[in-house]
Amino acid sequence: MNVKETIRLMESEPAGKLLGALYGKEAVEEQVKRYQELLAGFEKTFGEYKDVKLFSSPGRTEISGNHTDHNHGKVLAGSINLDCVGVAAKNNSSQVRIVSETYNQDFTIDLNQLEPSPKLAGTVDLVKGLLKGFEESGYTVGGFNAYITSNVISAAGVSSSASFEMLLCSILNTFFNEGRMDTVAYAHIGKFAENKYWAKASGLLDQMACAVGGLITIDFLEPSDPVVEKIDFDFGSQNHSLIIVQTGKGHADLSADYSSVPNEMKKVAQFFGKEVLAQVSEAEVLEHIAEIREFAGDRSVLRALHFFEENKRVEAEVAALKENRFEDFLTNITASGNSSWKWLQNCYTTASLQEQGITVALALTELFIAEKQRGACRVHGGGFAGVIMAMLPNDLVDEYISCIEKATGKGSAYRMSIRPYGAVCVSELI
Repeated sequence: MNVKETIRLMESEPAGKLLGALYGKEAVEEQVKRYQELLAGFEKTFGEYKDVKLFSSPGRTEISGNHTDHNHGKVLAGSINLDCVGVAAKNNSSQVRIVSETYNQDFTIDLNQLEPSPKLAGTVDLVKGLLKGFEESGYTVGGFNAYITSNVISAAGVSSSASFEMLLCSILNTFFNEGRMDTVAYAHIGKFAENKYWAKASGLLDQMACAVGGLITIDFLEPSDPVVEKIDFDFGSQNHSLIIVQTGKGHADLSADYSSVPNEMKKVAQFFGKEVLAQVSEAEVLEHIAEIREFAGDRSVLRALHFFEENKRVEAEVAALKENRFEDFLTNITASGNSSWKWLQNCYTTASLQEQGITVALALTELFIAEKQRGACRVHGGGFAGVIMAMLPNDLVDEYISCIEKATGKGSAYRMSIRPYGAVCVSELI
């Protein structure tokens, strides 16, 4: 199907139904226009092609399992209705050309020259890493042109980079691998690209959540082969929205804060001669608490206890969703957030004690929730500075955003929902 045919297709009833599932019924008209403008941008840039396809890959939210994956724990995550969207076509060459409308980028990669640059950074290196990852995993690559846009917020803990990676994986799978790849393969290739071509020691959480879609739980006990389960739950039926609030980025370098969390948890595991906390039981830690305090320090103990209790909360939340106990699910989100604040201690950096954007936003959100007697909130992502998450009934969202933005600034709060699809070829679903 060429561009003009695909533009007309986006106005069809099946397309509207799919866009409603991806973005919400109220956003269908806006998204039809977005896709049509993207298609027109592709044709203006690359000319006419007989067969073009549309692709979409969401950002993700971490719902519970804060700072557990690096010690091989459990997480609950979901794909959101902000996404990276692309129009692509095979070009029957050894060249991959990508134009990013959002980031004003236009670059070409030769499939015969996939070595990374010395700096190991930037979008070109990331794409080279993905292509190399496909080859090293035994999959096929080929030349294609892609015109891409994204509304996944950057620097907000919703994985804009993983969304982009999984979009390209979907393109390569559809065009050159007969769609036979599963989303676990996508995630491992994304991890390879970030580890080897970006020098970023990332795990699989972001890629898995973007690739699979919907609500998923992941057990990282065996990180090379994580256990992934998609939770069959209609989040939209609960009339709740997920709000991400950017609280303002701290000025301090947070690398030491981020590194301290896995390192201190692993220090507790080392007391038992183990590498990560997943290899130790909470009962063992409690049995030897005095010696561990002496060996690893008090904050390390608190962070270890957070790890064990957070794993239990993930299990409880999954059970609540499966049994349609939504209020219990929300209660555990609040408990997870409290644990991150008090035990994990990742809501502000001790390097700059007067910069506490996250804790101020959480305090104001907790006051709002206490007054309304509905909703939940927690720190979102790595913490120390940046972003919080609130989950509120739809009838309270506008009032909450107006309230919180008095402190965090106009345009700092983003209303989202959990979408049922991960990285997909949109053209094949219409």
